[in-house]
Amino acid sequence: MESLLPIIIQLVSGAIGGNVAGKTLKNLDLGTLGNSLAGIVGGGIGGQLLTAVLGMSSGGGLDIGSIITQIVGGGVGGGVMLAIVGVVKGMIKK
Repeated sequence: MESLLPIIIQLVSGAIGGNVAGKTLKNLDLGTLGNSLAGIVGGGIGGQLLTAVLGMSSGGGLDIGSIITQIVGGGVGGGVMLAIVGVVKGMIKK
């Protein structure tokens, strides 16, 4: 269970990040469900990229540093994924 908790934190913070980005960037808003789904996908990808590529290791533990890293990675990843999906949707609509 301890190995799943970091991923769950990333996915939840991704959903929150996607909804915050959707409400902030009105032209990219996909609705609450769309924002959440894009955020969850982005949170998972963003959290893993932050850990792997940038070298911000969570260490697999549940100390405050690793939890903050997972929250930031998931939230930013969710917001970025929402922006990408929103731009692509806008381009397809034109």
